[in-house]
Amino acid sequence: MIFGYIRVSSREQNEDRQVIALKEFDIPEKNLYIDKQSGKDFDRKEYKRLIKRIRKDDLIVIKSIDRLGRNYSEILEQWRLITKVKKADIFVIDMPILNTKRGKDLMGTFLSDVVLQLLSYVAENERVNIRQRQAEGIAAAKARGVKFGRPRKPIPKNFYSVHKKWRNKEISLIAAAKECNLPKSTFFDKAQAFEKNQKNNSLKNTEKSEK
Repeated sequence: MIFGYIRVSSREQNEDRQVIALKEFDIPEKNLYIDKQSGKDFDRKEYKRLIKRIRKDDLIVIKSIDRLGRNYSEILEQWRLITKVKKADIFVIDMPILNTKRGKDLMGTFLSDVVLQLLSYVAENERVNIRQRQAEGIAAAKARGVKFGRPRKPIPKNFYSVHKKWRNKEISLIAAAKECNLPKSTFFDKAQAFEKNQKNNSLKNTEKSEK
């Protein structure tokens, strides 16, 4: 039997390009498995279903090797599971040399394995380099004063008057947060930051007056 496997990294991405590429192999719709999930590991629902179904001499067709996965060691492990344990075959459309169905002799199998290892290593190495470049870029941006993450919400106009009432125990923390239209934890954090800032300013003023 012939099967097709398709993977996109998220639900927002479109799998049409891969579907079109697999159409020429006349794969029955029931034998087409699609995962909309990251390729960092093989904990994927449809992929697991596919592996359970395949038998000896079945063929799995994929568009490119990175559709199978993105983790170097796990790609090799799954390749061996499919070709050595399940004794099924794999054909990678974008890399025809990775066609275990065509190369059943010792040399063909050896060649496919070597090419796979080389490609997987290059892909893994490139991902490491990308992560390193990203980390270096973030560090450089931080050094320039660029701030990452969500911008802080501005303090509500009524915060200071509400804070005073809360500290004078005229209202509860929950009531104070509600008046400022803030979550309780956010109001409390802002209150602590405000009080700390007030304390620091008071100490600075005291030191100046003593001089």
